[in-house]
Amino acid sequence: MSREAWIAVIVAGAIVLVGAVIGTVILLVRVFRVRNQLGELGFGGKFAFYGAVIFTFFPVDLLPDPIYLDDMGVLGLALLYLNSLLRRHQERLPSTLPPQPRGARRPARQPRR
Repeated sequence: MSREAWIAVIVAGAIVLVGAVIGTVILLVRVFRVRNQLGELGFGGKFAFYGAVIFTFFPVDLLPDPIYLDDMGVLGLALLYLNSLLRRHQERLPSTLPPQPRGARRPARQPRR
């Protein structure tokens, strides 16, 4: 291959690596945000959260460290699991709105002045 072709391959590889790092950081931030919303996670939630975070920073991976696809996969799965825990937790919370009787109408909106 010519020198220009190698430069193009290196630039394309660098762009892919930067995109993978950015994607991993975004997923890691989202996992932390969901964990903060959950409060008490239970064993499964704690295992998913800490396991994903440790796997992301642990030097021994399924793929070499410059390739963050395995880290993104583990973080994505942990995020899906933590989101399902969050949905179940929110469904158990009582509604903050008082129950409306059947057929009751909402109050009319006041016009703006």
